[in-house]
This record gives sequence, structure tokens and C-alpha cells, in this order.
Amino acid sequence: MKLSTVQADAIQELGNIGAAHAATTLSQMLGSAVEMSVPAIKAIDISELGTYMGEESAAMVAFELQGEIPHGGYIIFYISRESAIRLTNTMLGLTDMNRTMNEMDESALLEVGNIMVSAFLDATAELLGFIMLPSPPALSIDMAHAAMSTLVAQMGEEIDEVLLFSTELICEEHKIDSDIIMMPENSTLARIVELMENMMKGV
Repeated sequence: MKLSTVQADAIQELGNIGAAHAATTLSQMLGSAVEMSVPAIKAIDISELGTYMGEESAAMVAFELQGEIPHGGYIIFYISRESAIRLTNTMLGLTDMNRTMNEMDESALLEVGNIMVSAFLDATAELLGFIMLPSPPALSIDMAHAAMSTLVAQMGEEIDEVLLFSTELICEEHKIDSDIIMMPENSTLARIVELMENMMKGV
């Protein structure tokens, strides 16, 4: 699905509102200010997903979008492995950056991802009047493109490219760099675009 400039702006605003809520939630959890970038929208050819995501080892907490559309795509809390250690160290009161991630880290990342993604979807649902609920979270600690490719393979529609819109969340005090990435099915995207356009027209 190709987006016009107006549609892209509408989707960007939706991401902005959702991410602002997620950033506030993360800030409250860490007790530190969290900065947020303007959401970026990119259509990525499936064959180029590896190049876009890179080879970095990362933790990804993925949720299937559910609710008014049975399978709506995915929303992902993405954080590099180094930032993930810093985040869980902050939460667990630890300092060792060279330690191996364990079940406590995984549990903390699942909790953070769940809270942040729920805040994101609550905000967008309030804006659109369109319910998108997160499935139970699935955590993957792997090379980013491998984890993303697995999600793409599980999408319900045959697609040649995926539309990603991501917002970078940064906590300077703890040197934590993370993203929320939304990867909707085409049918979900079409519904979101329609609702945003109607809202902008005052329908």
C-alpha cells in the first residue's frame, strides 16, 4: 500500500501520540527523562530487511496486533543487547555490563515491553476509537534481521514489502537506546489510514 503525503503525515501523528505515552511510561519506570524522536515511516522490501535492521544482537519483545482485526500485524519493543543490559541493570539494581543475560533480565524486558506497548496502543485506541490489543509478548534475543524475518514470515498476508514506523526512545542518563516499531498488515494499515483521514476531516 502506497501512502500519500497526507496519509503518511496522519500515520506519523498517530505514532507520535502513541510513542509519547510509551516514553512517559518508560520515564516513570526509570525515574529519568526519556527523549523521543519523530516517528519515521519506511517501506522496506522483504529482501532488504536484513540490510535495514543490521547484524546487531538485540532484544525484541513482539506482540501480535489483535482486537477489531483478527490478525493486524505486529508491534515490537526493540532494544540493542547493550542497552537491554543497562535497562535491566537499572531496574534490578545491578552494575555489571559484561554479565550474561538471565531469566530475571528476560522477565524484566517482557514487563517493560508489555507496559510500553500497552501504553502505545491505549493512546492510539483512544485517538481512533479502533481497538488494537497486544497478544501475550514473545521475547527474542537474536540478530535483529533474523527476528524480524521470522515475524514477516508469520504475517497473514502475502507481501513483498513491509511498512515500518518506528520511534526512537533514548534515556541519556542511563545510555538506553530503544525503539517501538509497528509493522501492520495492509488491511490494518488501510483501516488506520481511513480513521485518521476521517478524524482530520472531522467526520
